[in-house]
Order: sequence, then C-alpha cells, then structure tokens
Amino acid sequence: MTQLEMARKGLISKEMEACAKAEGVSPEFIRRGMEKGTIVICRNVNHTGIEPLAIGEGLRTKINANIGTSKDHIDLDVELAKLKIATDAGADAVMDLSTGGDLAGIRKAIMKKAKAAIGTVPIYQAACKIIAEKKAISEMTADDLFAVIEENGRDGVDFITVHCGVTRHSVAAIEKQSRVLGIVSRGGSMTANWMACNNRENPLYEQYDRLLSIAGKYDMVLSLGDGLRPGAIADATDRGQLQELIILGELAGRARKAGVQVMIEGPGHVPLRDIEANIKLQKKICEGAPFYVLGPLPTDIAPGYDHITSTVGGAIAGAAGADFLCYVTPAEHLRLPTLDDVREGVVAARIAAHIADIAKGLPGAWERDRKMSECRKNFDWQGQVDLAIDPQKAEALLEKSKSAQDEGCTMCGEFCAIKLGKK
Repeated sequence: MTQLEMARKGLISKEMEACAKAEGVSPEFIRRGMEKGTIVICRNVNHTGIEPLAIGEGLRTKINANIGTSKDHIDLDVELAKLKIATDAGADAVMDLSTGGDLAGIRKAIMKKAKAAIGTVPIYQAACKIIAEKKAISEMTADDLFAVIEENGRDGVDFITVHCGVTRHSVAAIEKQSRVLGIVSRGGSMTANWMACNNRENPLYEQYDRLLSIAGKYDMVLSLGDGLRPGAIADATDRGQLQELIILGELAGRARKAGVQVMIEGPGHVPLRDIEANIKLQKKICEGAPFYVLGPLPTDIAPGYDHITSTVGGAIAGAAGADFLCYVTPAEHLRLPTLDDVREGVVAARIAAHIADIAKGLPGAWERDRKMSECRKNFDWQGQVDLAIDPQKAEALLEKSKSAQDEGCTMCGEFCAIKLGKK
C-alpha cells in the first residue's frame, strides 16, 4: 500500500509521523495534505537509511541540489564529494543528472552514500544506453525507457522527473509560436526529437498507466517535468508552456486516482512581474499539487551570478506558494558545477527558501531572525556566526573593531550606531 493509499484510508504511517516531527506539525496535518494531494512524501520503499522528506503546502520550503557527470567530466569521487557538500550545506534532496560514464553505477554509489532524498531523470540513462550501442536516440523503444524507470525504482530512487506533458499537441503549440530558445530541457528535447523522428506520441503519455504501475510499486514520487519550460524570459508563459501545464494537471489527477504521489515542475526563466501568476496558475490547474520550480530566473544576462538571480526569483516564487526550489549555481549556462559552485548554489537557495517561509508566515520562521538581531544588539559575535545560514563564510569575514573594544566591526568601529545608541 502506498503512502497516498494509506492516507486515504485514514491511516498514519511511520513516515508521516517522522515528517510531522521534522516539520513541527501533527501527523494528521501530513495525512490530510497527502489525501488532498497537496503534500508528498519522498521515500522509496527500497531506500533505507534516510529520513522521509515531506514537500508541500504548509511545510517548510525545501531545496534540491543537482549533481552528476557529463561526458566531458566523469569522476565518481567528485560527484560523491558534491553530494556531501550539498547535504552538509543544507540541501533537502539531491538529483543525480549524470550523462557520462557508468550511469547505473554512479547512481548506486550516490544512493549508498546519500543522507537525503534522491531524484533522477531516467530518460538520460535510457538515451546514454542507446548511444553506447551506436544508435540514435530516435531508435530508443518505449520498453527501453520503461526498463530504466523500473531499474531506478528498484534501486531506491525517491522521485523521478518524467516529461509526460511533452506531447505532439503541446510541441505543436511551440511550433506555432516563435520562441527565442525553443526547447531548453534536455529530457524535453530528447522526447520531442523522438516523437518527430518516429511520427509517434510520447510513450510516457501514451502508456501513462504503465508508468503509474511502476511508481506505485516502489511508492516513488512522480515529478512531472516541464519539458517545455521557457529558457528565456521572452518565452515565458507562452502557449507551449501553458499547454503542457494543462496536460500535467490532467495527469496529476490520474496519478492520484491510482494512489501515486505526484508533484509538478515549473519554469524556468520568468520576468519578475509574472512569477506569482505562474505559481497561482499551476496551483489552480494542478489542484494544489506541490510545485517544484527550477529557479526561476527573472533575467537572462547574469551568467556567473545566476545563483543570485535565482535567489530573487525563488524567494518570490516560494512566497507565492512554490514548495520546492531547485538550486542554481554560479556555473549555470557555463559549465558543470565545481564543489564550490555546489555549495554557493545550496546556500543561495536556502536564503530564498527562508525568505519565502517568512513571507508564508510559517510558525517559527521569524524566530532565528529575531535571535540574530538580539545577538547583534549584544555584540554576541559567536551567536551571529552560529545563527548564520552560512556560518563558515560569516566567521571567515568577521573582523571585530579594536578601536571599539570589539563592540562593533571594522565597518563603523567606534562610530557603530548600536554602540552609540546604548550610550
């Protein structure tokens, strides 16, 4: 019996109890949210040794960190180091997006070391297998793709991104409306290419019940991917994106009826003024399903600083109701992220998530900020470091003022406003 099926029967599982304790809510709150479809619990029945992760309405905004190899950089030790850095920095989940090397072996090694929920994009492995056989991606069969999805579930993957909404109908909507960047999702472009070459419908859409059967077997959360997300702010909220979202709303309903947990992925590159509308539109169409947003990035011209750009967009998206933020690193659009990039990306996403939680009015969200203000008032430097989202960086930058007898930093010294105010 899946978590969702238990919730519908009024039963509270040990996973629901664990999530309730972590979130500071009642187990019944979690159960009701799952029954409504507004909360999911990421915990594959085969993934032991980790705490279950609850994502959704009324809960702390979660963040995900992407790691994984490429054909240009294949080093398992580096990816395992990224995994550790991401979780140590506070990532709630990690996605293995590897496209180079022994993908099954890399995933299993990550699963073995993971202390957080793990997600994957199975079509990457299916495509890499076909290419390794000296074939084109268009020669991949539905059975090839579903075999990899089954393998991911069996290995204990907690949630998978599947591009079920990339259909002949939704792709046609893009073709009718000129886009600056077309399809920027790797999985989305692979699927669209396969459909065009084979003149057939997306097997993940056509055989959706088959997908639901596999997901239900392992209680694996389906993250319905936004394969037609905008990769430029000029392309945001266009026909293709909206047509895909409508399809995802229908598929989310079918998943719930089958007892399968589901969340929805969202854009992408979106102008600041449109972010809140995008969130509310998704919540309406998908009946409150947890929303997993990639960024969003409200400008296209900040390569090298896209982690900052995504903090701006992510905070607004989270405040508007997004439940799960995918981090963006300084390397976005430029290269595979380094260890430092991963850490910077996680911290930036955590800042956005915390700002969102304050805006949402979550119980206790203000408490840490209040304590930080009190430490600043009392010149409690260690307290400030301990309360910082990134204590390591705060401690490295701290420089107390000798002229003010440590009552002030070197910015103001003896003219510190707080010091003068006390006198």
